[in-house]
Amino acid sequence: MSVQPTGSASAEARRPNVLVFFTDQQRWDTTGLHGNPMGLTPTLDSLASDGVSVDHSFTCQPVCAPSRASLQTGQYPTTTGVFRNGLTLPRDAPTLARAFGEAGYDTGYIGKWHLAGDHTSGPVPEEDRAGYDYWLAANLLEFTSDAYETTLYDNDGAPHDFDGYRADALGSAAIDFIDRDRDNPFYLFLSFLEPHHQNSRDDYPAPAGYSDRYEGPWVPSDLSALGGGNWAEHLPGYYGMVRRLDEVLARIVDALKTRGELDNTVILFTSDHGCHFKTRNDEYKRSVHDASLRVPTVLRGPGLGSGVRLPELVSHVDLPPTLLEAAGVPVPAQMQGRSLVPLLRGQDDAWPQEVLVQVSESEVGRALRTHRWKYGVTAPSQDAWDDARAEEYQDAYLYDLRADPDELTNLVGVPALQPVLEGLRKRLIARIVASGEPRPIITASTDSSVIS
Repeated sequence: MSVQPTGSASAEARRPNVLVFFTDQQRWDTTGLHGNPMGLTPTLDSLASDGVSVDHSFTCQPVCAPSRASLQTGQYPTTTGVFRNGLTLPRDAPTLARAFGEAGYDTGYIGKWHLAGDHTSGPVPEEDRAGYDYWLAANLLEFTSDAYETTLYDNDGAPHDFDGYRADALGSAAIDFIDRDRDNPFYLFLSFLEPHHQNSRDDYPAPAGYSDRYEGPWVPSDLSALGGGNWAEHLPGYYGMVRRLDEVLARIVDALKTRGELDNTVILFTSDHGCHFKTRNDEYKRSVHDASLRVPTVLRGPGLGSGVRLPELVSHVDLPPTLLEAAGVPVPAQMQGRSLVPLLRGQDDAWPQEVLVQVSESEVGRALRTHRWKYGVTAPSQDAWDDARAEEYQDAYLYDLRADPDELTNLVGVPALQPVLEGLRKRLIARIVASGEPRPIITASTDSSVIS
């Protein structure tokens, strides 16, 4: 793809706006695109029919702060240093906001940040805003808001209180930003808390009346097969939150249409991680299973294609360079992801056949996800909160996703599958090294053989 020099008149005339619609803790199978029959996402499904559904999209770390750091930088959590919650994004990180700002974009951030450490839940110091010019956010929105009580903080750190449902408030703030008169294209990152649980009471607070719409809901097969957890109590509220997010998305799409900007805007819809409703551990994510890792991802915009169902495996680190290249903005060399633009244009015939996942807080782990297999390792002797990595791991998970898509049977100790496991070990080690980590040792679970 030919990129005009930054600042040239011809480049500026062609550059699209860029909007990221970012949800929190949303499973991929909440969408009609992925077979959910509840009618929760008609707007998103329509955007996909006009654009690209990234059908196999995965977070590179299933917890809030690390995944958010990756989506701002195109780097793995161990590269950014934000490998768990409570850590601050480095102030010199190569972020989307800085890249778009240097290319002449008006940059804005609205909503949940979660990248200014744990010293504040509300205002974020300017030096910790990753280069965004317009700011209306809270570091930990889950602690400065409730379903119908929302406080965000502006560029000066002053609080702004909003009436109405929280997702509606953020949507209205985004429309106000979009409607501003400007000479430059805009890049806006809109970050919701929905459909994340409300921490203060461990509930999924849908808009008034919305939970009732989804009583007796369709249940994803992994949840019904595993039993336990709290999905039976919370799935109606969770679905109600997803539905309202789609309605907010519809308002924003209408605002872009009204301004004549829809077809000149690159839209990315994605989420930071999924939700297993306490069926895999004692909370909601932080596991190697697709319920934690797989998220809905849709791209729409000029030059990206229409009605595309992309089958390749895509990581969060691939999305920032994709946005930049789609807008004709140079991609910082420090970004570790791979732009989807050449793939969508038939110019990349060597796309990786797996994604790498890092796990923290619940365990120090690594996983490899291919179309057929899920292979994971863990380091039981490491501190899952303080240790970003390990020198030595051991086999922990092996799932045949073709035969067992719900990941119900761990095959890691099955003798007949040891050749498969050994091949996956080699691939995982290669991906760990490629991500910038030291080469680890992985020990087999059934014998003393070691690959290093």
